[in-house]
Amino acid sequence: MALYKRGRQTVLPNSNNNVSNGINGYHNGVNGHCKSVKTTSNGMNGHHHIGNGFSKVPSAEPEKDYQSWYHEDYEDTPIYIGVVTYLCYLVLAIVGYIKDCLATIGIGRNSVPKDAPKHKGFVALYQDFDSFFTRHVYIRIRDCWNVPIGSMPGAEFDLLERESPDYNVTFRFTGRKHTAVNLGSYNYLGFSENKGRRTDDVIESTKRYGVGICSSRQELGNLDIHNELESLVAEFVGHEAAITFGMGFATNALNIPSLIEKGCLVLSDRLNHASLVLGIRLSGAVVRVFEHNDMQSLESKLRRAVIEGQPRTHRPWKKILIVVEGVYSMEGSIVKLPEVIALKKKYKAYLYLDEAHSIGAMGPSGRGVVEYFSVNPKDVDIMMGTFTKSFGACGGYIAGNKDLIDHLRVHSHSATYACSMPPAVVQQIISVTKCLMGKDGTSLGKERVRQLRINTRYFRQRVKEMGFIVYGNDDSPVVPIIICLPTKTTAFSRECRKRGVGVVVVGFPATPIIEARARICLSAAHTREMLDKALNVIDEVGDMLSIKCSKRSFKLYDIPSDEKTK
Repeated sequence: MALYKRGRQTVLPNSNNNVSNGINGYHNGVNGHCKSVKTTSNGMNGHHHIGNGFSKVPSAEPEKDYQSWYHEDYEDTPIYIGVVTYLCYLVLAIVGYIKDCLATIGIGRNSVPKDAPKHKGFVALYQDFDSFFTRHVYIRIRDCWNVPIGSMPGAEFDLLERESPDYNVTFRFTGRKHTAVNLGSYNYLGFSENKGRRTDDVIESTKRYGVGICSSRQELGNLDIHNELESLVAEFVGHEAAITFGMGFATNALNIPSLIEKGCLVLSDRLNHASLVLGIRLSGAVVRVFEHNDMQSLESKLRRAVIEGQPRTHRPWKKILIVVEGVYSMEGSIVKLPEVIALKKKYKAYLYLDEAHSIGAMGPSGRGVVEYFSVNPKDVDIMMGTFTKSFGACGGYIAGNKDLIDHLRVHSHSATYACSMPPAVVQQIISVTKCLMGKDGTSLGKERVRQLRINTRYFRQRVKEMGFIVYGNDDSPVVPIIICLPTKTTAFSRECRKRGVGVVVVGFPATPIIEARARICLSAAHTREMLDKALNVIDEVGDMLSIKCSKRSFKLYDIPSDEKTK
């Protein structure tokens, strides 16, 4: 699919490549019913014209076969736990305000500044509530985040021990460290490593090209391996062309404004990543949020957008863009891609798919949710992904039609102003991609993808069997364990770390207030012994903290002997 500009008009051809140079790539408003219009320009068919009244669009039924094996679980939090969680935050707020009042009359201590310095005629640099939350909530549990490590972040890593003399305001190292099972890194395929064939390739690349480039791609920062990487990525994901960037977050935030503008409509999943949200806001387009993975909610908003058009004027939208993720990193869910594609085709919208957590980790050969559902990659107009997870590197990419990629090379702020990706990082991505494609002469890539799926199924089933509330899809390597209470969430992190398991915990405001959780990220590098050790620790800590709140019963499935972790 292509995005390019002609004069003042922005054109985005549809997924069937049926828009010629003389046809506008958006809905044209006409009175009456929806019509399919044929044009004589280059012998291609145009778009459906959408009227203000009853619209008649072609039916497009999604493939239903996947629903027999597609399963996601979202067990409701028990009511009494939700009530206790709200009371917990209420108590924290009350105690915090009392401490602030006492501090104003010289009673007690307050090591954290209450607010930014104020100058006459200027507002505060940040909101008082943010400062309040930091002083009285986050500061108490700050030791659960920013934990320093002293080794490669592989299946196991070394955690550096630290202590605080002033209630977590500052930390100092004790000089001790201990090894722990790593359940927090996005090292899905275990390619974040410091030895082996790919590491040797990176070393050789550094010797040849150096460490940095110190220039943007449009100036003097375009190396031959950058071009090789983009050709390889396009081939890997099944699109005509691709462009790469040095930062995954910026791939969304700084490229979406190059694709849509005022007069466009974005339909965004409620749980989309912050980078997508920021990019949409920067674009100036109107955004409407649909419920997470809810196809009825999405279709309802699509139908309304097509019928009613823009606010006040009721003119047709220039473009309607659906924005979803492949694997949602906080929920562990997988997008219902076949149904999204069916709706996109039915209403002549465009699809932006963020495969940050799914590329490399999903599908038989790691080609993401597109391969996982066996859909045509060309049905996804704009395919985005990052190299920070499964590839053990950094940066991101956007793949699509050559016209789209050419447009981004000229108009993307990330491509124009950002420094080029370092050669060592480029080589790491090239080596991993070739491994996944089998171009290195081995089957290691597919074996690791397969092993990740085995580890995912085993771990999820065991945790459910223990009685925890677990969110997400059975095949998602992101495993959220719901804990709810902020006090127990932090205690879970501390107790697991004491017992040699490193986990990431997440709470309000990053999650709903009653859905604080431990977010487990699995890896193909985890052995069965490592997983069993982690599971035993989680089981023990779960009993100690009384956080096994599931009311459902699960029976552990039997894994065939040839699929067990070596």
